[in-house]
Amino acid sequence: RGISSEERPKRPLTAYFRFLKEYRPAFRQKNPEMSNMELVKKLAGAWKELPASQKQVYEDARKTDWQKYSEQLAAYKAQLTPAQAAALKEERRKRLAKRRSFRAKREMTVLGKPKRPRSGFNIFVSENFQESEGVSPVAKLKQLFDAWRKLSNSQKQPYLQLAEDDKVRYENEMKSWEAKMVELGREDLIRSRKQRSKKNPAATETAKASSHESKKAKSKLKKSEE
Repeated sequence: RGISSEERPKRPLTAYFRFLKEYRPAFRQKNPEMSNMELVKKLAGAWKELPASQKQVYEDARKTDWQKYSEQLAAYKAQLTPAQAAALKEERRKRLAKRRSFRAKREMTVLGKPKRPRSGFNIFVSENFQESEGVSPVAKLKQLFDAWRKLSNSQKQPYLQLAEDDKVRYENEMKSWEAKMVELGREDLIRSRKQRSKKNPAATETAKASSHESKKAKSKLKKSEE
């Protein structure tokens, strides 16, 4: 039978989270005007001031539950076939990768990373989405995609020009943002030279043109020598 990762025993709560779960309702009742962030900070302060003897009660409860968890986890793994174990491992890998991706995107938002440039089609969609036909967002996108394909080159040009302008905006903002990241010691977020050249079509086209001219010059030189 198929075994889902949902059947895997749940890890027991830490001592701190047990404290939060127990006292959060009472703190919320006493401080209804507080935001969730403010409430968590208040609970964290209360935990910090809690005597070691009282913290130990929560730690002992965690150890007891951890022993039960270890036994349940062993029993769960024992019933898996090699194929099921491999499938669940892959499922867990994908889930963790998705979680890491979400955290990375959230971090970039907090750090104020510039939004990526839009394509001509993206700009066309944003300008015409509300008025487009279709009962669902997917249907609207399909209708707009068909409409975009039918546009002539001259009709697409204004959107393509706006997209080129947005690339310039993105590159300028990225340079400032990357300089700020260097100051913050986050060189790990800086693009490599190869990435920057890919994202700078003007530089790429200039390099191509230069290479083309170089080849033409070499060809002329070779003919003159002959």
